[in-house]
Parts: sequence; C-alpha cells; structure tokens
Amino acid sequence: MDENYLFSCFAHTGEVVTAKVIRNKQTGFSEGYGFIEFASRAAAERVLQTYNGSLMPNSDQNFRMNWATLGPGEKRQDGGQDYTIFVGDLAADVTDYLLQETFRAIYSSVKGAKVVTDRMTGRSKGYGFIKFGDEAEQLRAMTEMNGRYCSSRPMRIGPAANKKTGIAQSYQNAPEQNGSGTHGENDPNNTTIFVGALDPSVTDDVLRQVFGQFGELHSVKIPAGKRCGFVHFVNRASAEQALQVLNGTQLGGQSIRLSWGRSPSNKQALVSEQAQWNSGYYGYSQGYEGYGYVPPQDPNAYYGGYPGYNYQQPQQEPHDDSTKESYANENEGRLINRMAKTNTDSSAGMDLEDHSRQ
Repeated sequence: MDENYLFSCFAHTGEVVTAKVIRNKQTGFSEGYGFIEFASRAAAERVLQTYNGSLMPNSDQNFRMNWATLGPGEKRQDGGQDYTIFVGDLAADVTDYLLQETFRAIYSSVKGAKVVTDRMTGRSKGYGFIKFGDEAEQLRAMTEMNGRYCSSRPMRIGPAANKKTGIAQSYQNAPEQNGSGTHGENDPNNTTIFVGALDPSVTDDVLRQVFGQFGELHSVKIPAGKRCGFVHFVNRASAEQALQVLNGTQLGGQSIRLSWGRSPSNKQALVSEQAQWNSGYYGYSQGYEGYGYVPPQDPNAYYGGYPGYNYQQPQQEPHDDSTKESYANENEGRLINRMAKTNTDSSAGMDLEDHSRQ
C-alpha cells in the first residue's frame, strides 16, 4: 500500500485532498496504516459508512477505518482533556460510527467512539467507549443514556478512567495482541476466571457484585485464607468481557489480576492453577486495554483508562505456602506493552489500517 494506491481507492469521490501512508523511519516500509483527508466532513462520513469493513481493491484485506483525531504531522491545538465513558450491552450490529452518532446527536462535544472487536473474527465484543470534550456532557450522558437503545438493545453506561501508567498511544490504533496460550483462553467452553491479588477485605459477595454486572454467574468462591478466588460465569462472552475490562483494576485497595481458570471444586485443576500462577502472570488479549469500567457501587475504584497505556503488574506479594493448596504466589515481572502508531485529529480526516507491509 502506498499513497497512490490509497488515493485511487477514493478518487472517484472527487473530494480527496491528501493521502498519507505511515512508514517505518528505518526501513521505509509501510506500517500498514495511513490517513486520508477529504474536502468536507460529509464526504469523509460517506466513505466511512460505505467502505469500512469492505474488501480493499486488488487485495485480500478489508478496510479498517475510523475517525482521526489529528491530521498527519499536526499538533493538538486545544490542549483539552478527554472524558471517556464505558458503554456495555451493545448489539452485534453497532459500529463505531453508529455509536458515535447516537451520542453526538445529543452531545456536541463527542469526539469519537470505539466498539471493541475480536481481533480474529472482527466481531463486536459487545462494549465500547465514547470520548467527550466536555466533562459536564460526559456526566449527563452517564445518566441520560443509561438504558437508552442503540440499535436493538438498551445500553449500559459507566465511567472509564485513566491508569497512571505508561506511554500514551493512539486512540484508534491500539493494536490487539494475542494473549498467552493458556488452557482457558483456548477453550471456548471455559467460563471460569481466576482472580489473584485480592485484598483481604474482599468477600464472595463483593466479587459477585462486581463481576455480576457482566452477566449471569454460576458461582463465586474465595477459598478460606487465600487471597485469590474464582468466578464462574454462565456465558463465555460475559467472562471474556469481565476479564478484559476488570484486569488490573482496583478492588478493595488492591489491583486485581485476572486470568482464565478452572473450577475450584477440581483439586487437580487447582494444582495446575497454582503452577500457572507461580510461573508468572498469563496476560490476556486486550485490544482496547487501557479502557475499563468502574462499577457504580464502588466510586473509589478507577478501572481502565486510555488505550495504549502500558500496564505494570503490581509488585510481588508474599507467598503463603502453609497449606498444600496455595493459589496465590504472584511471581510478577512482566509488562504488557502497547506501542503507539500515531495520534491524529482532523474533522475531515480518517485513519485506515490494514495488515499488509510493503
């Protein structure tokens, strides 16, 4: 993909101003994404609606488009802060554009929207995020839009907050990494989440309240004397959403660490679970990882933030080996890195990404 190719894809609109492909400074090869500036916002909207997800000409790749927040080479002028909310229970057909316009029709400060999708299938994971330029409108939206329909389902709204870690990354281009090949991640029938580094004050009921917001639960169990627990969901999709949103968030004064687990009733599985935890934290694929959801009953917990923030695992905690079944030896030391590709802003611009490299 080069500028001429990108320009030719949309030249028939008669409104393409510039096309830019981002290249590696050392190799000169395409990084697999770029930007197109149109003469009008209306033209950009038409192209976004028409071509996003469609097959690229003379290629086996699909267009992946989104609004840009800065034009290539430009610098942010407003210096303003973004205010983000979490939007859950989205219908499968809700796109970035539909979500954005649902809010923009009411709140003029909406800067953009992102529906989190599965990296492999491209399907929506049922939740997303909205960015506002005005805090008052963000707060209004959290109340006014909760339960309001977007497409065929009522939305569930909550606040999203910024983790104080790492380096900022692009809003649109936070790449999703494949998580480690744990038994649970590869098993579509596994709906159990292992919760590590629990604060001693956290009870079964607290876990049930926090995790229950993501779907129906089979069971919740914190083994006696242990600082870990197991949350067993009825539905796999609910478990995936909870794991992605809550991993690394504050609960009872501690940052909880989540991974796929097995049922705590299976002692052999528990030994395997302990070995997994002792060998180091198995990260989970988190395509829009910096964002998170803060349950309303816990206003002091700030979950998530903006995409592309590096997540530093909490410090290692003492290991209690006084019993045969020791679940929570956290041997941490890994860092989940997310590299920023770009951060762009133009009212009539879009960023496009494919997986090709030239």
